[in-house]
Amino acid sequence: MSIHPHIHHPSLSAFIYSTLLLSTPHKRRKKMGNSLIISLLSIFHLLLVFWGSSVNAYWPPSPGYWPSSKVGSLNFYKGFRNLWGPQHQKMDQNALTIWLDRTSGSGFKSVKPFRSGYFGANIKLQPGYTAGVITSLYLSNNEAHPGFHDEVDIEFLGTTFGKPYTLQTNVYIRGSGDGKIIGREMKFRLWFDPTKEFHHYAILWSPKEIIFFVDDIPIRRYPKKSVYTFPLRPMWLYGSIWDASSWATENGKYKADYNYQPFTAKYTNFKAIGCTAYSSPRCRPVSASPYRSGGLTRQQYQAMRWVQTHSMVYNYCKDYKRDHSLTPECWR
Repeated sequence: MSIHPHIHHPSLSAFIYSTLLLSTPHKRRKKMGNSLIISLLSIFHLLLVFWGSSVNAYWPPSPGYWPSSKVGSLNFYKGFRNLWGPQHQKMDQNALTIWLDRTSGSGFKSVKPFRSGYFGANIKLQPGYTAGVITSLYLSNNEAHPGFHDEVDIEFLGTTFGKPYTLQTNVYIRGSGDGKIIGREMKFRLWFDPTKEFHHYAILWSPKEIIFFVDDIPIRRYPKKSVYTFPLRPMWLYGSIWDASSWATENGKYKADYNYQPFTAKYTNFKAIGCTAYSSPRCRPVSASPYRSGGLTRQQYQAMRWVQTHSMVYNYCKDYKRDHSLTPECWR
């Protein structure tokens, strides 16, 4: 019998009670009385409640709304093209595998540029030693504005044996990712193992906010507080796997070890919908919630607060070693 920790099972209590009665000989049961059995049942029930609440403590509450369900999947060949490393990319049963070895990594790019939208994919990561390796899904206009570009990142930072992946979210605005880097990183340790199965990761970008999602649970909201701290120019959707040994794992302490090559990442269920760079000015931005005007519901905010309380391991605004005159949104 499988028990979900979120659900109370009165039938389970009745089942245990009857089992205890049936498994106890009649004479012994008469001698000991039903009170002892009821006491044992009460103890078991308390343990069950404790177990359920313990499990709940490590899993986010429901957001109550699932934006990915409102967006249809996009055929990879219709929506994307290979950007680099074509020999390190293959499709198999609607799943794209890209990989990194000593010779090359690989990347892909959306055919269309967007000025807002919902962008996501189901991703499954490689287990074991992946230090120095970055697997990513991100928006960028680096090719259109080299040296002065905008970028919105979901990056999985590779790891060593026995340690979990770190999911890094980041935002660069008008060249803050070029030359002298001014990152806006928030990092998370996920509440599940991202190597076991596919999970959905997404970015919602509208003219007034950027929201990062994991399995439709919002994990970060980056609002527009100024035109100087928010990306407004059209961007393309990218995915890639590459060697970032200089910084990816514990600030570069652990490097990519090609004795464990190839390093692979699998993508499926691609989603990219919104206002393209060619859309009418009347195009309505995609919303992250039932509200057509955007924003999050109270239940979505509660889920996000849970993630940021239990799973966030770094927040650039709370890093007091940094010069926050360069990131004024931290003080507004």
